[in-house]
Amino acid sequence: MTLEQAKEKLIKYGQEHVLKYYDELSAQEQQALLEQIEATDMSILAACQHKEELAQKGVITPLAAMELDEIEAGRNGYVTTGLEAIRGGKVGAVLLAGGMGTRLGSDAPKGMYNVGLTRELYIFECLINNLLDVVNEADAWIHLFVMTSDKNHDATMTFLKEHAYFGYKAEYVHFFKQEMAAATDYQGRIYLEEKGKLSTSPNGNGGWFISMKNTGMLDIVKKAGIEWLNVFAVDNVLQRIADPCFIGATLQKNCVVGAKVVRKNAPDEKVGVMCLEDGRPSIVEYYELTEDLMNAKDDKGNPAYNFGVILNYLFNESALEELLENSLPLHIVEKKIPYLDANGELVKPEEPNGYKFENLVLDMIHQMDSCLPFEVVREKEFAPIKNKTGVDSVESARALLQENGVVL
Repeated sequence: MTLEQAKEKLIKYGQEHVLKYYDELSAQEQQALLEQIEATDMSILAACQHKEELAQKGVITPLAAMELDEIEAGRNGYVTTGLEAIRGGKVGAVLLAGGMGTRLGSDAPKGMYNVGLTRELYIFECLINNLLDVVNEADAWIHLFVMTSDKNHDATMTFLKEHAYFGYKAEYVHFFKQEMAAATDYQGRIYLEEKGKLSTSPNGNGGWFISMKNTGMLDIVKKAGIEWLNVFAVDNVLQRIADPCFIGATLQKNCVVGAKVVRKNAPDEKVGVMCLEDGRPSIVEYYELTEDLMNAKDDKGNPAYNFGVILNYLFNESALEELLENSLPLHIVEKKIPYLDANGELVKPEEPNGYKFENLVLDMIHQMDSCLPFEVVREKEFAPIKNKTGVDSVESARALLQENGVVL
């Protein structure tokens, strides 16, 4: 993109200010800025003006989960089906690892955080160990796609390579960067984080598949014959990945999505819950649950919205490709965004000062025809690390790891 082409695009979207320091930049910095302007989707920025309309929900009704007793009754058959799919090369795993360990007091990628007490035990290592359990059970390797971000790509690749992928076969590990979206003030003006760099953030946990496509990962998927992708978050150190029972149940129930869920520990627990929205599978976030929904009962007298998602999903790959033909809804999230002030000085705000633009995995599910909520035992599969101490913290995850026999 030339400077004139950049100016033309910026004028169209009212963002000419991002070239304010252009003449102060080196030739290399100028080129990088022009490339960033070219790559940035600015058509989404106008959504700030009507963001209230974006969040509207349809009619919410219950979606029954496959509960533990039903899973146990059919376990052997489900495991057999799941192992057949894995051995046939039909299952891949996608690790969402674009985040940093900032809330844990670390400047490194979150997956590099050490949860060990008497030895080094990293979050990445915990997850790979869990996946290796299945590789050993199936006696078959599973392609692992690791999604990074602009902020942690090189550090993540270097770290895993230095640790020999914690025993995972290198030819089955693939890295790709998540797409980034511009971050703006409340009027939709893009912030600068450096004189030659737009302020950006990852485009949400629903951006993983389009990012796979745009980085050529789907070529590997096609060549390997992968039909199912198990996508999971970096921060749950106990989760089972490419779980044969989960895979087999989703396949046997002829669903295009499976979602691991846990029974909520309180009606107001801060987890999104599985539901139907206008008759299609969906997730209603905890802050969207009304008192009526929290207190609703199913036909057994149990809470109707009682199963929280843990960001561990199994997607049919061809259904995801169909999804790419439609655009996902946009979510506008208020955040604290570092920016250059009028004097070109970097400001790190104490309070939210603008918007980030995201696609969410819950919208991917809502565009699918069927979803199987699959209950897991939370003490065995749900140890999220969101904070350093307290609820969903390094402390609570360590306690759960020890309960499950992991030596720290």
